Amino acid sequence: MIDWITDPLAYGTTVRALTEIVLLGTVGGVIGCWIVLYEISYSAESLAHGLFPGLVGAALLGLPLLLGGAVGILIAAALIAIASRSSTDTTDTAIAVVVTTLFGLGVLMALSPQSPPGIQELLFGDLLGVSDADLLAAALIGAAVLGVLWVMHDRLLAIGFDRGTGPKLGLSAAAVNAILLALVAATILIGVQGLGNLLVAAILVGPAAAARLLTTRIRPMIITSVLIALVSGVAGICISFYAKTAAGASVVCVLVFIYLVAAVWSAIPRRGNTSSPRQPVQTPEQQISTT
Repeated sequence: MIDWITDPLAYGTTVRALTEIVLLGTVGGVIGCWIVLYEISYSAESLAHGLFPGLVGAALLGLPLLLGGAVGILIAAALIAIASRSSTDTTDTAIAVVVTTLFGLGVLMALSPQSPPGIQELLFGDLLGVSDADLLAAALIGAAVLGVLWVMHDRLLAIGFDRGTGPKLGLSAAAVNAILLALVAATILIGVQGLGNLLVAAILVGPAAAARLLTTRIRPMIITSVLIALVSGVAGICISFYAKTAAGASVVCVLVFIYLVAAVWSAIPRRGNTSSPRQPVQTPEQQISTT
């Protein structure tokens, strides 16, 4: 059993992949809880898909993917904001139109004759191709995201409990959502190179969604979410090593499996409370009692 875990460590590519998934799992597990509790999962996924043209443009120009992703997210966020304000439809409809348009544009760019080989990795990622520079960027950006979340923890809970308390704390509810989305965008930037444009949202939402089914308090939820992300990441890379499957897809498959187990577990009535299944965390309003 020990050899099954340690054998992949003999390869530098696998060690870097494990380091990347530990960094991404830690950051994604934490911010994912706020994504789920503030119900902005769709917006997070939209940002991930909306940056695709920026990634393809960076690959075509030979620029760092991190730079292309940053530009792509800024453009996507600006277009989503404009569409949401000017559209007569619901906000979700406006976002869907913008995101599908941007994603289609990215696909057209990726299919151009000038596209370099391996550009499909932008869609599905390449954990085994992560470089030392990528790890350094992930560590720096991840530390900044966690630092902001740590400083804002009490404010996030308070404003989630009562949106009217925002001005008293110096932040409106809209400003909090904007800050959260900015942190989500930063997390996507460090995850898209390893998990790709299509899979990165899984590490942001999957662990937190599973943790939400297993605990009713915010701090245990965050710890559980991070643990699920780390276990899924390490197990997925080990499965990829032995089964010769794509690393990113293997990680996501383990995440889905753990979520299904958590869903079944949460539905089982507990002793002393056989009348109904265990109640999960529902909204940020229920979290304020834990401060």
